[in-house]
Amino acid sequence: MRDELNALVLAGAKTATTCLLDEYAEETEGLEYVGERQALLDNEGRCVATLVVTGVDVRPFGEVTWEHARAEGEGDASLDAWREVHRRFWSASGTPVDDRTVVVCLTFRRADSS
Repeated sequence: MRDELNALVLAGAKTATTCLLDEYAEETEGLEYVGERQALLDNEGRCVATLVVTGVDVRPFGEVTWEHARAEGEGDASLDAWREVHRRFWSASGTPVDDRTVVVCLTFRRADSS
């Protein structure tokens, strides 16, 4: 999956991602901040691009906008389809998600693009 998502970022189709807020606490990580630079890593841990965070929005899953979902660039046809795919993914990972589950909506750009 990493290769597919990285390819979307490198092609400029993916400029957003969504994470569960609880995962930050589990991994004892702080939230990203606007202007933060992050390495985009491949499966071998090599940096394939540098990303710059352009937005950080914490909100309930049920309030994620279509604008954000579309910016994830994964080809979902609608907000409902995006929600279903994400619910299935997180549920399969052991974390069922409902409309009240708090998520972090991140937007970013490649450091070498404007």
